[in-house]
Amino acid sequence: MTDQGAPVTLRQPYSSEPVRRRRNKLAPDPDVRSAILAAASKSLQDQGVRGLSIAAVLERAQLSTRAFYRHFESKEQLVAAVLLELARVETLRLRTKMANTTNPAEAVSAWIDGRLDRAFDENTNFKLRRRLSQEARSEAFSSPEMVSPAYRAILEPLIEQLQRGLEIGVFQDIVAATAAKSINGVVWAATQRQWATDHWERDEVRERALRFCLRGLGVAPETIKEITGGNAPAGYARSE
Repeated sequence: MTDQGAPVTLRQPYSSEPVRRRRNKLAPDPDVRSAILAAASKSLQDQGVRGLSIAAVLERAQLSTRAFYRHFESKEQLVAAVLLELARVETLRLRTKMANTTNPAEAVSAWIDGRLDRAFDENTNFKLRRRLSQEARSEAFSSPEMVSPAYRAILEPLIEQLQRGLEIGVFQDIVAATAAKSINGVVWAATQRQWATDHWERDEVRERALRFCLRGLGVAPETIKEITGGNAPAGYARSE
């Protein structure tokens, strides 16, 4: 027993394990991250999502495995980052096209036109088109974490214009986010069809897509005629 008021000393249990100092993890380097993303983007174009490997990316970038895991936790996270970076570039291009319009209907049409550029881009390798089209329908793009950030970035300028058009009465009875997904679905279906067949005329695809989407948004027939450069659909009247 100890005397009253005397401090009690507690001894730590003995351990034969040596004390290990934690190694501080190096902070990410923006230049290294950019080099990895650039290499991964090229690998993605060459091999697709399925064929992309971390080893091949690092060999192309001339970096070590340790450098990779300083910036990314997995291949999926790397692919998501590449897709997001590509989406940001694409979104900037779309916003530039939409900036030259005078109203939300024209802005939505410019977004559709901009997205159709990819389907009819002669610089896009046909083999790559087919691979991307096939992978888009497979488990390669099944992870929401992989594609959702890029998908949201692409739709953002479209949603903004849909909401603006709804507020000023250009569009009727829509939910902007839902309408944006539907419009993207129409354009993506046309893109996949073009990649698979490579024989459709752009003007025809554009006119059909614009008529279908603008009509679904409740755009006035005379506005559709102005935008498409043709006649409004026969028997079509905007619902009041």
